[in-house]
Amino acid sequence: MAEYALEEAVALAAALPDLEVVGSETVRLQRPHPGLLFGTGKIAELKQRMEEAEVELVLIDGPVTPVQQRNLEKEWGVKLLDRTGLILEIFSDRARTREGVLQVEMAALKYQRTRLVRAWTHLERQRGGLGFVGGPGETQIEADRRAIDEQLVRLRRQLDKVVKTRELHRSARAKVPFPVVALVGYTNAGKSTLFNRLTGAEVMAKDMLFATLDPTMRRVDLPEGGPEVILSDTVGFISDLPTELVASFRATLEEVLSANLILHVRDISHPETENQCANVLEIMESLGVNKDTTVLEVWNKIDLLPEDERAATRQRADRDGNIFAISAVTGEGILDLMQEVARQLASETHESKVSLSFSEGRKRAWLFDHDVVEKEEQTDTGFELTVRWTARQEKRFRDL
Repeated sequence: MAEYALEEAVALAAALPDLEVVGSETVRLQRPHPGLLFGTGKIAELKQRMEEAEVELVLIDGPVTPVQQRNLEKEWGVKLLDRTGLILEIFSDRARTREGVLQVEMAALKYQRTRLVRAWTHLERQRGGLGFVGGPGETQIEADRRAIDEQLVRLRRQLDKVVKTRELHRSARAKVPFPVVALVGYTNAGKSTLFNRLTGAEVMAKDMLFATLDPTMRRVDLPEGGPEVILSDTVGFISDLPTELVASFRATLEEVLSANLILHVRDISHPETENQCANVLEIMESLGVNKDTTVLEVWNKIDLLPEDERAATRQRADRDGNIFAISAVTGEGILDLMQEVARQLASETHESKVSLSFSEGRKRAWLFDHDVVEKEEQTDTGFELTVRWTARQEKRFRDL
């Protein structure tokens, strides 16, 4: 619904430091104007209101073409960001790891390359953010596509080095081997609050969109003698996630791709929880998450529901063995969830010997892609491999 989309857009704006939201509204369009997006009457009305409120930045929750952006900025005398630009700005402000910073800058450059409407000053920024919103040195175009492409090549080389280091760490973890449990969900669903409660960590957990950006991992002991696991907190998903970020953050979400178990954390108190769930599942599919990976739904924030609705929600969850109603704040339902995680992972992996001929390169590549190879020896006829995998992985391999 439009009202919830507007509410989320305002929350996105509030997630960026130093921005004060002075007004918001939904503008209904029969058809977008190709040059100005809105009709001339609406543009004049909004301009007057902006001048009265001394607005310096306008955010439009949707796609805006470079031509529309340039024309609207000229008409209104303000800076303008569309949804993609705002999300990129938030991600840049939140990125802390070297990999996160590089990925955001690459995504921002790809976005800017399609526009070239103002300088990409974030490369020499003096604060967090990409330079779309204020900042020193904001001028008109200072670089052409060739300069952006050269910078993209440099960033890609740096990112390749960082990713190789992460792959080494991941390979080392695979040999331990601790199962990986990944938390995924819509932004602000409460993943980091749950992560902190389970691990005793102090990951940034605030009631704002994209409070967590860089992946965080901790070891956790499961109850009743269950296996030790690695719990991974990830960036929250959001509807209409910029395609530049889906591609750039694939490496950041690698722990989800290789997870033994996924906990899909949902804000069950949110009026749009079903649509948010659909968006998360769609993004997981686009990332290539293995369909054989078990996913448990975690209905979080039941403490925010009225008592009668809370009881009904618990009953609905109890009827489905893969759904758990919890509160990461109060701790309600968490023990049952972790007992099920322990049950799912207990004795999940086993060791096998696999013999492959030289002609079975595709099968060999599959084993390495899924990080299940512990040892490999080459023979006269092919390869002898020692693998550690789950029953699902073994079945899928046998079906290749």
